[in-house]
Amino acid sequence: MLIGVPKEVKTHEYRVGLTPGSVRELVHHGHKVVVETGAGAGIGFDDASYEAVGADILPSRTEVFAAVELIVKVKEPQPEEAAALRKGQVLFTYLHLAADKALAEALVRSGAVAIAYETVTDARGGLPLLAPMSEVAGRMAVQVGAHCLEKEQGGIGVLLGGVPGVPAAKVVILGGGVSGTNAARMAMGMEAYVTVIDRSLPRLYELDLQFGAQLHTLFSTMENIEREVTAADLVIGAVLIPGAAAPKLVSRALVRAMKPGAVVVDISIDQGGCFETSRPTTHAAPTYVEEGVVHYCVTNMPGAVARTSTVALNNATLPYVLAIADHGWQGALGEDAHLRDGLNICRGHVTHSAVARDLNLLFTSSAEMLLRHKT
Repeated sequence: MLIGVPKEVKTHEYRVGLTPGSVRELVHHGHKVVVETGAGAGIGFDDASYEAVGADILPSRTEVFAAVELIVKVKEPQPEEAAALRKGQVLFTYLHLAADKALAEALVRSGAVAIAYETVTDARGGLPLLAPMSEVAGRMAVQVGAHCLEKEQGGIGVLLGGVPGVPAAKVVILGGGVSGTNAARMAMGMEAYVTVIDRSLPRLYELDLQFGAQLHTLFSTMENIEREVTAADLVIGAVLIPGAAAPKLVSRALVRAMKPGAVVVDISIDQGGCFETSRPTTHAAPTYVEEGVVHYCVTNMPGAVARTSTVALNNATLPYVLAIADHGWQGALGEDAHLRDGLNICRGHVTHSAVARDLNLLFTSSAEMLLRHKT
């Protein structure tokens, strides 16, 4: 199969769909890979490193999109990229369509086959291609939150871990999944007072066993959220419903009731955010103040540590890229029900039920689409 790796065009996005090591594996399996010039240069993967493992370098995104059968990216296609897709072409990347109806409709119009990293599942019910970036985002959330609490960043002027004789900052984490757990780990490491709120009692039990008395856990109710959020210095939104829009757990009124200069970091912003006051930001302008509270809502948080993120992501995605390349999208999805869960758009149809429901679009099952397009 002919596989293409374009340079990411989202603001300050330096991650790349395939590392040279991943390209080497694909070439070893008999596939051909073309890479847009400069695609990995921002994180130390220059064109020569790709050529050394058998890739060809093309001078423009247009030529990459025009040439290949399978496009491997990191972030959702921007409008100019979506417009370059063609019928039957396979796109494998993060999509987060439940928060972006315009992109979903553009992908439907393209006739492409769009497989989303974030909805691929595994045998344990996890999201193996979302997990690496959730780990990064969770850890980063505490790092950026601590920075935003500094006075010159608009924050209240609180040191996350405090000092002897001065209390530590109060950190509240909404959601105890992969992002929330990693955020809790980092915040506790910085000696903050940390509370995780989740609606799953089994998950709270697991967190209690993992971290013991150092971590405080609460069941998710309106009362608990209101009490903890209004008392917090830093609130991290780490709520995920696979493929669907994030629930708005924190209203504008509740944000207004927070401490002036408190900080919210909304990891859920890719899926629309879990604060009513959240709106997408970029690494170029990551924060804004709403209702007296500093908001950090960057939609590609892991892009700030792009080399770590790229390698971690490739560790997870490469087996699936190989499967698609070796067997074609029909064969790979037919053999692997978990990869099939990643199919969001197929030949003009929305094939993920949560996406179709949240965007009020017609749903067609992935099983039906595979029957229609048997190789």
